[in-house]
Amino acid sequence: MTDMDLSGKIALVTGSSRGLGRYYALYLAWAGADVIIHDVSPTAAAQFGEAASGEAVADEIRALGRRSAFLAADLTDPVQIETFVEQAINQFGHIDILVNNAGGDIGASTPRPDPNNAIDIKVEDIQAVLNLNLLNVMCMCKYVGAHMRERRSGKIVNVGSAAGHVATTVGVIYAAAKAGISHYTLCLGEQLRPYDVNVNCIAPAATYTGRFRATRVAGDQIKTEGSRLQQVAQPDDMAKIVLFLASSQSDYLTGETIVCH
Repeated sequence: MTDMDLSGKIALVTGSSRGLGRYYALYLAWAGADVIIHDVSPTAAAQFGEAASGEAVADEIRALGRRSAFLAADLTDPVQIETFVEQAINQFGHIDILVNNAGGDIGASTPRPDPNNAIDIKVEDIQAVLNLNLLNVMCMCKYVGAHMRERRSGKIVNVGSAAGHVATTVGVIYAAAKAGISHYTLCLGEQLRPYDVNVNCIAPAATYTGRFRATRVAGDQIKTEGSRLQQVAQPDDMAKIVLFLASSQSDYLTGETIVCH
């Protein structure tokens, strides 16, 4: 477990006041990292009953003996992204680990795009899904990647989705955005290779989180029987992979996507 020791490292996890992001943040803190918690607003964590607030999650990190802070920013706005990254660096000195977790199949004005296929989807929903899933990752990597390039050190973990690696007729734009993250990871990994910055991606399977439970509808297939690898994943399953990608165990891995399905 010594290779999983992140003592002295500073991690920034987007969308980390709830869902898988919260688990990623906690796992990094358990491994010794100080963790910056983020969400679009302080109260977003309470939407699915996963935490009282973003600050409450930061308190969870502090209770482990780590430094933490909650910072709010709308990552669909590039101006806010630049300010958010600057604020994080100013408060913590530098960033060693970036986990680009924020995202979701969320419409411009509805919980999900409706219709949600390739042809009938509204143009504003296409823009909203791409901004939330692909463009925010690119902008976060632009600013944090430049910081890591200057320091010649860092780990970037982008979060895609298994949905981006299979054909689908529902959630097409979301799936395409997540597939785009995988190729972007490959390219950015190559660009930052000379600077000892690792860039990798996890494409999580469907995982039990508050949002998962709240957004399932009648007829959705939820596997709760069969072998461990046939069931819906638990948050710990995905968090362990993120920890591997953030640790020294992945020092010679870059540009890769781990697809969980």
